[in-house]
Amino acid sequence: MPSAASIDLHNKRAVVTGGASGIGLAIARTFAAAGASVVLLDLNHERTLAAAQEIPNAAAVACDVSDEASVAAAFTQLAAASHAADILVNCAGIAHVGSLASTSPEDFDRLYRVNVRGTYLCMKAALPAMLAAGHGVLLNLASIAATAGLADRFAYSMTKGAVLSMTLSVAKDYIAQGIRCNCISPARVHTPFVDGFVAKNYPGHEAEAMQRLAASQPIGRMGTPDEIATLALYLCSDAASFLTGCDYPIDGGFFNLR
Repeated sequence: MPSAASIDLHNKRAVVTGGASGIGLAIARTFAAAGASVVLLDLNHERTLAAAQEIPNAAAVACDVSDEASVAAAFTQLAAASHAADILVNCAGIAHVGSLASTSPEDFDRLYRVNVRGTYLCMKAALPAMLAAGHGVLLNLASIAATAGLADRFAYSMTKGAVLSMTLSVAKDYIAQGIRCNCISPARVHTPFVDGFVAKNYPGHEAEAMQRLAASQPIGRMGTPDEIATLALYLCSDAASFLTGCDYPIDGGFFNLR
């Protein structure tokens, strides 16, 4: 894989869902640094706007990815501003801790709406402009949970398995139209979400909880958003033009070295 500094995204227009924080924000920053014009899509307009103001050549659009009308309005706004996406990265997602027995139908539906329906709606909305242009890149954030049995991650694993399956299907259906579709499957990544989760569930024992989370990767630490962003940059660039229909684990040895 070429170095991030050698990858050029000038004249590329990228849309990143979940772009106001965590992995999505890191990807938006990395793409902008490579020359892309970037639009951050996220639920909270004020937070998304604040994030975009810190990134050169970036804009913000409030969007509830689980709502068809909200997604349609967002992509209509992008088209009107001549920002139809060459690249779409689906980072918006939510997590849930629970087994089959402890997962309520409400929690199951909530995760499905954001992680599965949201990814579907955004890909579907971005597709017409890519077909008209004869090229495009779709990149989805899956997870090691898509293919590994993780304790107490029943609904989350379901959604990420669906993201992986959608990725493969879209790659197959649109390869002849010049559209590539891949996904990334991280292990645990240290984001503000992880900090909030630990603070909420392990008050007074944050350091021990962080150590346990880090130790679940054989490499001995969690990944960083910037590491995921570097892989995303490569997969969305012309340097990866021969790659489609692939799932890329970035997992600190989780699968092969446990």
